[in-house]
Amino acid sequence: MAENSSAAYLLGVADDAMVYAQRLAEWMTNAPQLEEDMALGNIALDLLGQARGLYPYVGSLDGTGRSEDDYAMTRDERDWRNVHLVEQERGDFGREMARLLWFSSYQKQLYAALLASSDGVLAGVAGKALKEVRYHVDHAAQWVVRLGDGTEESHRRMQAGLEWVLPYLAELFVDDEASVAAAKAGVGVLPSSLHDAVVTTVGAVVEQATLTLPDDPTWRSRGGRAGIHSAPMGYLLAEMQHIARSHPGATW
Repeated sequence: MAENSSAAYLLGVADDAMVYAQRLAEWMTNAPQLEEDMALGNIALDLLGQARGLYPYVGSLDGTGRSEDDYAMTRDERDWRNVHLVEQERGDFGREMARLLWFSSYQKQLYAALLASSDGVLAGVAGKALKEVRYHVDHAAQWVVRLGDGTEESHRRMQAGLEWVLPYLAELFVDDEASVAAAKAGVGVLPSSLHDAVVTTVGAVVEQATLTLPDDPTWRSRGGRAGIHSAPMGYLLAEMQHIARSHPGATW
């Protein structure tokens, strides 16, 4: 039972990274400059590596023996455990920088806490990932400041990005059943315990950018950890899984 609880918790961590890797990869050839194409592509590869480091281990814990390809390419929408934040469609660049700042700040605190995990595999993945997400936070912060403290138009659009991301943030810090069980077992940490440090990190960047953290939203997204997703998720999976599902069992 403990292994199953750990598997469910780790699957959420891996799915967050996998889905956001897919979204960030969409910026290739769509970013505002060539260097940013490469930067976001590299961040996407970092997130993909985090997911790859966890999926086979989850397969050993849940008893299915599934591979990384099985988890990424053959699961239906209801089997994914990522938060809604990472599955939302790519849109305005200011929105993306707001999302990257919040998500990477969350991951930074998460992986720092998971260094003390009783699970050696998870602690190992966290150690490598922490080095990566520190760069992700810095990259997003530079853009938020650059846009927020730039022109009147860039300031307006960066503030709009912070407004757009707001309804999807609370879900990051919800103590769902899997995280509670994993925390009790010494494997994971309670998401709620990360909240204050993440807000402090983001708040400092927002202040430097001459922007304002929005008030609490009237509506909050929820359900991702239970496999209940928003409309963009189905389209994302259809594109990501198309080749693998069209040619099942194929290798190259």
